[in-house]
Amino acid sequence: MPNAIGLIVYGYVSLNDRGALDDLRMQRRKLAVDLKALTGFDCRTTIQRIEEDIVAIEAGLARLDEGATS
Repeated sequence: MPNAIGLIVYGYVSLNDRGALDDLRMQRRKLAVDLKALTGFDCRTTIQRIEEDIVAIEAGLARLDEGATS
């Protein structure tokens, strides 16, 4: 995850800030839904990037879950 979202997720995981990660994931999900609803524009690349961001965020949440059970 060398991209910007990876660094953001890393920071939130380091701070153990589940709320910030949940908010970030919800914002990305809403953005994806809004872009999918657009007509007249090809947003496939942007939507794909947003979905990759969501995967990275969920991986961060999973790391927090692993830390909580350890």
